[in-house]
Order: sequence, then structure tokens, then C-alpha cells
Amino acid sequence: MDESNGLAGAKVMFNQGICYPRHGAPEEVLSYEKLPLIKLDDREVRIEIQASTIHPSDLGLIQGSYGLLRPLPAIGGREGVGKIVEVGSAVTEEVMNKIVAVPDLVGAWQAYCNCHVDNLILLPALIPYAQLAVSILNPMTAWRLLNDFEYLKEGDIVIQNAGNSAVGVSVVQFAKRMGLRCVSLVRSEKRMQELIDFGAEEVWLDDEEVPKRTEEYTNGKGCSLVLNSVGGRSATRLDKCLKSGGVHVTFGAMNGEPVRFPTRNLIFDDVRFVGFWLDRWRRQKTKAQIRNALEEILQPLALTEVSYPIDSFFSLDEFPQAFQRNAQSRFGKVLFAKDKQALMDSMN
Repeated sequence: MDESNGLAGAKVMFNQGICYPRHGAPEEVLSYEKLPLIKLDDREVRIEIQASTIHPSDLGLIQGSYGLLRPLPAIGGREGVGKIVEVGSAVTEEVMNKIVAVPDLVGAWQAYCNCHVDNLILLPALIPYAQLAVSILNPMTAWRLLNDFEYLKEGDIVIQNAGNSAVGVSVVQFAKRMGLRCVSLVRSEKRMQELIDFGAEEVWLDDEEVPKRTEEYTNGKGCSLVLNSVGGRSATRLDKCLKSGGVHVTFGAMNGEPVRFPTRNLIFDDVRFVGFWLDRWRRQKTKAQIRNALEEILQPLALTEVSYPIDSFFSLDEFPQAFQRNAQSRFGKVLFAKDKQALMDSMN
């Protein structure tokens, strides 16, 4: 394929991507580079990447603080979507133009990548690229949080901090579909209104009044499930909201402060404190199980029963501006796009 025209079946001449040769602050180590085009093996396909996200874990990978690091030098980006534009000699032409997820380890912040045909994850063609791009990691985390740690029945109450985060927005929408009552905590009134406008029914400020409000809201029964991605005092407040036998799941640490468990609750209320890391969950599953799990979360998206907020689009060579925007207060994901205007139009 000619890089300038993007026509499937033509010869791809070269690649471009956002790279880092060493770990460090993004503004110090990232660069936009012309990259060699890797020859396709017989059982590989070439993917033209249409959209990719800046995910929180990307920052940890670049800085060298994430739990699973890539060999250096590396191409950034974990989450993206593209279409197949070239196939190896042993791959059927029937997969041409199919929409697929970008493999996690190859780097989603590039124009093209290769993927072995056995590792392909096919995605629905009718869902806009931007929505598909943000559906691979955070909604999967939200789905697992609501389904893997506690048997939740209709009417049960879930409470979460960072309710306006990508995982939080997913939790709100999945909980509603499951018939659960969901309380989302945020740090400002502006964030409250954004989440309410997106369909959340209970949004509170994350302050010292949360345990008292929860007692009133639950008629003294408490919440079945607590979801913490902040840490520190916010997590401690959530622990006071758990019912006897409830479960606290920590899956992030946005403020970097430790989570302190109240010993009294642990002993006398029989509550459980567990952690969750999506990468570990994925490593423990087969490819078929991961595909099936992704189908579960994409079905409501295909039916337009859920959607995910998008903040802005940038081309790969605009990465400094993209990271500046990502560091600002916002509601929704920052995406890299092959065709910014086309992705913006698809959201209308």
C-alpha cells in the first residue's frame, strides 16, 4: 500500500511511529520517527492502524514503572484498532479489510503493524473506529470488576471512586444494564455534572461525608462492592461503606498513596480486600477466552446501549500536543487517529 493513499492491496513503503529508546518522562524520551517496515511472514497480516489511545498504563511503560515492561527501544501505545491491508502468502485474502484489535505488545502508536493470523481479534465493522479503540482495556476492566469478585444481584449497590475515569464511566453503564445501583464519587462539581449528563444516577463529591451519605442511601446496609482506583483517604472512606461480607477491589493508585485497611472491618465484618490487574487476568486466559470476553463487552456497544466519551483526536506527529491535552482535566480519552476528521465525523 502506498503510504499516502491508504489503498488496500498496494505496496506499503514505510512506517512511522512514536518511539522511546529509554525510560523517562514522555516529554524527554518520546520522538516521532520514520520506521523500517517489517517484512510479513507467511502467516502474518499487516494492519493499518486507524485509532489508538493514550492509556494510563502507557505512561507507566514509558517511565519504566509499570508491572510489565517492553524491551527497549519500544514503540508506544497498548490499545488500538485497525484494518488488514496486506496478507502473507499463507493467509487467505478473505481477511483483507477486516477490522481488528492491535496486538498489545507491538505498539499501537504507529501507522502499521504486523500480526500473526492466529492472534487476530476480529472486531465488528459497524462500530466507529474511535469507540472500538477505547473498548479494549478499560471496559474489559470494568466488566471483570463487576463480574469476578462478588455475586451481584439486581438492586445491589456498588460504590466507586474516580467515577469520571474511563473505567468509572464503563462501570456506570454496565451496572445499569445489570440492574445494579451504582454510586460514583468524583472530585469536583464539574465532574459531577459531566457524569450525570452521561447517564449516572448517583454522583457524589469524594469527601468526608461519603460514609454518612452511604449509610443513609443504603438504609444502613452498606454496599456489596467497593471499587478503588485512587488510594489514600478516598479508599479508606470507601471501606467504611462496605456491608458485612462485602468486597473491596483495588485496581489502581492514582494519587500514589497507600491503601490502609480498617482492621476492625476486616475482622468483625468479614469483608474481603483484593487487587485486580487486567494484564495478569489476560495472561491467565486463553486467546479464545479473551475473544469471548471482548465479545461480551462489545455487544452492548454494537447495540448502542453504551458509549464511551472521547475528548480529542491528534495525528501521530502531534504527540506533544496530545500529551499536553492528556495531562489536563478532561472527560474522555485522547486518541491518535490516521484520519482525524473522519473519526470526528463518525462520532456525530
